[in-house]
Amino acid sequence: QVQLVESGGGLVQAGGSLRLSCAASGRTFTYDTMGWFRQAPGKEREFVAAITWSGGITYYADSVKGRFTISRDNAKNTVYLQMNSLKPEDTAVYYCASKSGRSWYAVAARYDYWGQGTQVTVSS
Repeated sequence: QVQLVESGGGLVQAGGSLRLSCAASGRTFTYDTMGWFRQAPGKEREFVAAITWSGGITYYADSVKGRFTISRDNAKNTVYLQMNSLKPEDTAVYYCASKSGRSWYAVAARYDYWGQGTQVTVSS
């Protein structure tokens, strides 16, 4: 089992920044890729960003490229999502997730473990 706990969400004005954290515990050696997804009311869960634990290879959705940065601290088993230049359309519940392997990193169904989510609200 892997436990994931997100933190750092909140209310911010458009153009502002937030940093989300995802702390992992348990059988952390079983996964290779960490991803961030988000889900707005009435919409499907969508891929935001992903990072591999070894090598730190990163992937981004086009909608956040250049504004969001994913990073990891292997010693702390923690993944971060730095979100800058936030827009009202970034409003959603943000989830972190883990999976084995590096392929299919943008597909939510391929992830094995999920956190409980953290709310991000961007006001206009």
